[in-house]
Amino acid sequence: MNNAFLKSNRTAAADECYTPFYAVAPLLEFIPKDWRIWCPFDEEWSAFYQTFAENGYNVVRSSLKEGQDFFNYEPPNCYDVIISNPPFSIKDKVLARLYEINRPFVMLLPVTSLQAKGRFKLFRKGLEMLVFDGRIDYHTRGNFERSISGIHYGSAYFCRGVLPQKLVFRELHKYTRPLKGGTAVE
Repeated sequence: MNNAFLKSNRTAAADECYTPFYAVAPLLEFIPKDWRIWCPFDEEWSAFYQTFAENGYNVVRSSLKEGQDFFNYEPPNCYDVIISNPPFSIKDKVLARLYEINRPFVMLLPVTSLQAKGRFKLFRKGLEMLVFDGRIDYHTRGNFERSISGIHYGSAYFCRGVLPQKLVFRELHKYTRPLKGGTAVE
């Protein structure tokens, strides 16, 4: 039995898990270049924001630190898809808002997010998943240099209106790239 999951901190204090660049790269295959992307939980150093911007996408980002709360802020009709890694402690509220906005989305969430009566009702309205062959190692505890291995849960992209089929499998090709500046290291 995985006791680490049972004992893990699943509160707002544990929400500071940042996505590594290698976990964003697989999305490039599925997001059309002419789509405008909104990253609603992201700073300028976010791997989502940087990856899409570096690959020629039109990306707008927002964050609570800049007074832009996802639940009462929306960029003025300038996006086609919403992509991010939301705070896991409020995933139910985030998912409800995404379905309310009714635009394509891609959210990185724990695989266990599939289970829950409230989410089940939302997912019946349409859900696609991008699933990986291994766990994503997140940047945690203010560590922007390298991601931390041994994360106790699997993650997947929960999507709507983005993937070519309901369930897509891809391999993760892990590499190290600091979130705040620096270059990739195999």
